[in-house]
Amino acid sequence: MTQKTFKFEIIYKSSKSRARVGRIHTPHGVIETPNFVGVGTNGSLKALDNVLLNEIDLQLMFCNTYHLMIQPGSEVVQQAGGIHNFINRKRPIITDSGGFQVFSLAYGGVANEIKSKGTKTNASSVIKITEEGVLFRSYKDGDRILLTPETSIRAQKKIGADIMISFDELPPYHISPDKLRRSFERTHRWEKRSLDTHLLHPSDQALYAVIHGGIDKKLRQTSCAILRDLPFDGFAIGGSVGKNREEMYEMLGYVMPELPVDKPNHLLGIGDLESVPHLVPLGIDTFDSSHPTKAARHGLLFTKQGPLRLAKHGNSTRFEPIEADCTCYTCKNYTMAYLNHLFKAHEPVILTLATIHNVHFMMDMMRRYREAILRDEI
Repeated sequence: MTQKTFKFEIIYKSSKSRARVGRIHTPHGVIETPNFVGVGTNGSLKALDNVLLNEIDLQLMFCNTYHLMIQPGSEVVQQAGGIHNFINRKRPIITDSGGFQVFSLAYGGVANEIKSKGTKTNASSVIKITEEGVLFRSYKDGDRILLTPETSIRAQKKIGADIMISFDELPPYHISPDKLRRSFERTHRWEKRSLDTHLLHPSDQALYAVIHGGIDKKLRQTSCAILRDLPFDGFAIGGSVGKNREEMYEMLGYVMPELPVDKPNHLLGIGDLESVPHLVPLGIDTFDSSHPTKAARHGLLFTKQGPLRLAKHGNSTRFEPIEADCTCYTCKNYTMAYLNHLFKAHEPVILTLATIHNVHFMMDMMRRYREAILRDEI
């Protein structure tokens, strides 16, 4: 460990699977695992403010370095006293390296690459990828920005997150074996440079390595072997994890036993309702996703019986909460009939009310998973 205040403890290991209950201790509080991490790209989950998030018990929030670097700027966040002061959040925060957004500009994002549309570089955004780093144009004003392992870590330190992610390259799913190997080797050199920069001034922050290798099992194994011998505080699983859930589950089933059991792990960008039941038994500690907030904005509400369409005609006369036993603010104060009306009338407040419910649902679901593991049911 590189930090005195960052610590991971395992509370219980299941006898039925690799599932485990643990606690990640950080300077801004404890994260109970396994747990869902909400995505607050610009320092806020869409439609929610950070005081509400505390009441919902979101224990870990994911903020995006790339966006914060460009607007308002990592220096501004630093002048505000760090990200916690700037956004008025008292609990733990994790930041990514900025690499995901940059390489999404280059390859068109994960959705496009899976559809074989992500192999052409968007030259208008990403100018050059070299051993030094990535030169790209700001979406805000077109200025050239060089993002390197060193500048990424320095930006994350100015932002002041509890947990940082090493700078890495996200190659597209459809990439030749030779190009994947070159990307693989370069990204591990970048991760070592990230660690070296971090260790110069640890600043009471933790740094996670990122396991890479696409769906190549040998590369994934090599990545684990390289990175677990370095003094990282935890491990994130990144890169292209598969073109479908089955391929992802197979890859994760191979990777998870290769990671140190005494350090926390995080699955980057995956956390939809269909995947979670498969992630927990694999031993995933934390995972982030924008799915719950995005679903809420599109009128899809989470329930124990499955997703519920807010605009469904029958809901217009349902004078009851979304779920009878739900304790979220929305369910305690409003009926489905009223929520249905707000959605159809395009009232902005429905975005907040629906998002409160979905995020609360995720927190409650993860609590139930932890309790089930402790009972050795998973």
